[in-house]
Amino acid sequence: MPGKANRAYWIIIGIGAVLFFGVLIHSSLEATRKEYEVCMTFHGVTHCATAKGASYDEAVRTAQGIDCQLLANGRDENVVCLAQQPTSVRPIQ
Repeated sequence: MPGKANRAYWIIIGIGAVLFFGVLIHSSLEATRKEYEVCMTFHGVTHCATAKGASYDEAVRTAQGIDCQLLANGRDENVVCLAQQPTSVRPIQ
């Protein structure tokens, strides 16, 4: 009879693993529901990046960060760039 108990144990472990990964995938997809294209202009140069986030603010801030990393020279300019309003924000369907 030890074989049946061992088998049941592994079936329960398998079901638990499937449920865990199902919840993990579902929550990951929910966290990235909103997607926006954000364009930033800095020193006369414009760059547009897309980013996803759980909210409008999170997605836009992430895209701004991408843009400013590519447009600014160094940390000080990056901070100045991030403080500016985006040139445009467009939702992606």
